[in-house]
Amino acid sequence: MAMELRIDVNPSPQEVEKELEALRARMKRRGDRLYGLPQAATDVPGLVLRYREADGEYYVYVVDEARDRVAGYTVFNRLVEVGRRADPYVRAPHSKYAAPYQRMGLATAVYRWGLDAGLCLMSGARQSEGAHGLWMALARHYELGYVEVRRKRLAYLGKHIDPARRADLHTRMVLLGRGWTLPGYMAATGMARAGFAPAQH
Repeated sequence: MAMELRIDVNPSPQEVEKELEALRARMKRRGDRLYGLPQAATDVPGLVLRYREADGEYYVYVVDEARDRVAGYTVFNRLVEVGRRADPYVRAPHSKYAAPYQRMGLATAVYRWGLDAGLCLMSGARQSEGAHGLWMALARHYELGYVEVRRKRLAYLGKHIDPARRADLHTRMVLLGRGWTLPGYMAATGMARAGFAPAQH
């Protein structure tokens, strides 16, 4: 239900278009850090992924080469809410896509690109309805669970939780990337079971 999603505020289409135009200009400017990025193919003819890593964060841009424009991008951010031990294993995706490229499955393709590379994703404190639907769709292919983030510590809540707990701002969803199991992920991040708080390293 919408009330349970803690809906985020989306920027206007004009704001998104302006930002994407600026990104495309930088990609064509010699000397800019966005110039000459490596690329990967997509399943959509004419669209490619260009990507870079900076300080442990991953930036993936979907470029429409035929129309010479950036369709949108996803950033896999580090989270200040988690402690040092969990930091290497938790990334929060945030996306912006131009209106003509929405509902084409581009964000899904980029998320899958990250998950297949072994990234484990955590939702933000708020989600749009579209983002929530995307996570539910990905949960059919990747393991999804709920975690509590409190005082830099992670606690596993399970695969199914009640609506009240889901609505809590400390509750997040986690999608495990390729190669991860829940026990392995909990061990790597120092994640406890709900109700038990381990010492942080």
